[in-house]
Amino acid sequence: MKYKIVVLEDDPDIRELVRIHLQKNSLEGFLFEEAEPFWRFLQKQIPDLIILDLMLPDADGLEICKAIRRDERWQHIPIIMLTAKTHEMDRIIGLELGADDYVSKPFSPRELIS
Repeated sequence: MKYKIVVLEDDPDIRELVRIHLQKNSLEGFLFEEAEPFWRFLQKQIPDLIILDLMLPDADGLEICKAIRRDERWQHIPIIMLTAKTHEMDRIIGLELGADDYVSKPFSPRELIS
């Protein structure tokens, strides 16, 4: 069984890097650069993990995290925040809002896959 990993990331280079490493590790990646297609996907499929950028062009990643945690259909899905926000307070807020882990950019793809 392939795990379904959703990646919501607006940077095309980072999306591609994550996609390559997911594929190398036999994980099925669903990649989105904007929130609207991501929400439509969630209405139809439940992923095993969400990798979430915080700074998106059309949405706030923290608000997306909060919305996922409020909805009982999705609140069990682990969320990894992948972001350029590196201050301690940013990490604390992200984790307090429901993220399961917080990976700062630049990042090691091997660390993210782990």
